Amino acid sequence: MGGVIPPPSRAGDLAATPRLADIAAQAKVSEATVSRVLNGKPGVAGTTRQRVLAALDVLGYERPVKLRRRSAGLVGLVIPELTNPIFPAFAQVIEQTLAGHGYTPVLCTQMPGGATEDELVEQLEERGVTGIVFLSGLHADTTADPSRYVELADRGVPFVLINGHNPAVAAPFVSPDDRSAARMAVAHLVALGHERIGLAVGPARYVPARRKAEGFVSALGELLGRAREETEPLIQHTLFTVEGGQVAAGALYDQGCTGIVCGSDLMALGAIREAWRRGLTVPGDVSVVGFDDSPLMAFTNPPLTTVRQPVQAMAAAAVGALLEAVEGNPVQPTEFVFQPDLVVRGSTAQLRPRG
Repeated sequence: MGGVIPPPSRAGDLAATPRLADIAAQAKVSEATVSRVLNGKPGVAGTTRQRVLAALDVLGYERPVKLRRRSAGLVGLVIPELTNPIFPAFAQVIEQTLAGHGYTPVLCTQMPGGATEDELVEQLEERGVTGIVFLSGLHADTTADPSRYVELADRGVPFVLINGHNPAVAAPFVSPDDRSAARMAVAHLVALGHERIGLAVGPARYVPARRKAEGFVSALGELLGRAREETEPLIQHTLFTVEGGQVAAGALYDQGCTGIVCGSDLMALGAIREAWRRGLTVPGDVSVVGFDDSPLMAFTNPPLTTVRQPVQAMAAAAVGALLEAVEGNPVQPTEFVFQPDLVVRGSTAQLRPRG
């Protein structure tokens, strides 16, 4: 019979404890090896030790206190909200990457009526964070005062900023190529025969929205020979929400657009909703392209064609740059730009001739 791990010391914790035999079977090692690992004894290969600890995790049991790795420090992650699925997607990858390096992530979310970005940063500093990751924060807003980041650097807090570049801030930035993303979407629609194409995007004060608009104007000029003054009415700045996308799409449908490029997947869902409200089919009458490739976009009706934001690569680069700074190594205060990918699904199709 296999032995058992001593139960947790917390009073009143009645959770069942795993048997050595269960852990051994999961890790494909002997019970004696499991016992040596759990008791912190030498003589076990590193890979075998990791297999035993992974088996504990898989079986849903806490590791013995003496085997838990001490945190290398707290790292704050400041994000604007959780309703847009791209933000939790980023948060999950960033947190996993930080944890893999031994750091404890602290997620700070801004909510209407809640703490501001500045207040969250103050709270993080009070807790002695090792560094901070900003995702789509005030650094992306061209009307916001960048001095808050300059002062943060002066206080010796390493940080990295994702999505939105500000040349006044000497820090590493990580962004997707928003101009290229807009061009990909336009080129895809043009290849399908669409010539009246509109852009539904967020407020013009945000760097990603501004860059997408620039890419959109450039693509229409290059691919369809449209002058800039012709393209301006085809850009609708609104909120990065389903409702914002619906309003913007309505204005573009009124101008005869058969193809809509959107600044986010949520906006694209709003554009599809407005098409249905008008009795239009997607992609039969109009084609819609999103941006982000948020989780579940492959399962919408129709599945959404979108430009995928390279979340894994961007998150890894952001954490890597931050940890270099934390360790005292020089990091270029520059913008690292990542190429997105077009993911073609069911919301775009060849333009049907109108009879």
